[in-house]
Amino acid sequence: MSQIPEQLHYRESHEWVDLTQNPAPVGITDHAQAELTDVVFVELPKVGAVVRAGQQVCVVESVKAASDIYSPVSGEIVEVNEALGSDPGLINRDPYAAGHIFKIKPLDASEAAGLKDAAAYKAHLG
Repeated sequence: MSQIPEQLHYRESHEWVDLTQNPAPVGITDHAQAELTDVVFVELPKVGAVVRAGQQVCVVESVKAASDIYSPVSGEIVEVNEALGSDPGLINRDPYAAGHIFKIKPLDASEAAGLKDAAAYKAHLG
């Protein structure tokens, strides 16, 4: 069973955001990294980009597939995880901390209502 931390909010497309932190880290879920298998490259988004919730912001490539990554909330991308450039496997080893992809300064905290909590995401996975 995949790890599904309680404090995070989730998109059906398997991105997570931690709105308890500001700026809020964003990454892909344990389930998503397991489906992708070995992550070999991450195309990081641009710092300073202002994105909408649901907008495609970057790409994660694995030995199996390339996946578009969507922003869970609207806001400004204020930091990217540079460590992924030299060690993209951080996403596989620690998807909820060291393997986060970027940090966003959310524009509208109420958008979290459109995301799944841990219980709803777990139900989504079946």
